[in-house]
Amino acid sequence: MDKVIVVIGSGSIGQAIARRVGVGKHILLADLRMENAEAAAEVMFNAGFTVSTTQVDVSSRISVEALAQKASELGDITGVVHAAGVSPSQASPATILAVDLYGTALVLETFGNVIAAGGSAVVIASQSGHRLRALTKEQNAALATTPVENLLSLPMLQPEEIKDSLHAYQISKRGNALRVAAEAVRWGKRGARLNTISPGIIITPLARDELSGPRGDGYRRMIDLCPTGRAGTPDEVGAIAALLMGEDGTFITGSDFLMDGGVTAAYWYGDLKPR
Repeated sequence: MDKVIVVIGSGSIGQAIARRVGVGKHILLADLRMENAEAAAEVMFNAGFTVSTTQVDVSSRISVEALAQKASELGDITGVVHAAGVSPSQASPATILAVDLYGTALVLETFGNVIAAGGSAVVIASQSGHRLRALTKEQNAALATTPVENLLSLPMLQPEEIKDSLHAYQISKRGNALRVAAEAVRWGKRGARLNTISPGIIITPLARDELSGPRGDGYRRMIDLCPTGRAGTPDEVGAIAALLMGEDGTFITGSDFLMDGGVTAAYWYGDLKPR
């Protein structure tokens, strides 16, 4: 049977990772917008990859389970790349929680039931999760282990607690890393691995939305004042994903890899430290 890599979110980062880990495998590109998946598939097909497309709404259990079924019919699922999400400038707090938090938990639960032995996955989180205030032990455990269908009912996620899109995004991305750590235990029982990558500002269409949005000045300040003095590229995220999903990363699971050019370091200890 074919070895299948499922890439959820066919944007720049998803494509970059697929190019690094999809050689010789069947890549299934899944996106909410089929036109995006098909455009990415054409580029990859013309570059020699075996690729097909499907639609998915990660905030829908029916849709995610249908994706897992389609992938299973193509072959053994040996890799999952979860790169779908919405940003603070693109969506309301409720939508961010539904897509970025609930959707990720749903993907991990669903594919954790079908991932092949020796398989691996990466979830694209964000540096934003590292700038959220410290949560309590109980809150961390709730984000990590609450059953998926009860997750959005947590008191800490209600509108009176989450009042803006940035807060929703930060807590969703913190939740992604916590969820991955907890799910890695279950995935390990199938002989599979699971990690999170938390990128900083990576130049993608989503990042350009942020740079031109209401928080654009803050984003440009982060780029200017971080230790590397620049934004990152999707291919740099792909390089980390290739390590985590490949033979050199077989001792790594349940971990979160922050790659933000030093923005978080500067936020806590440098020129970006809040005054």
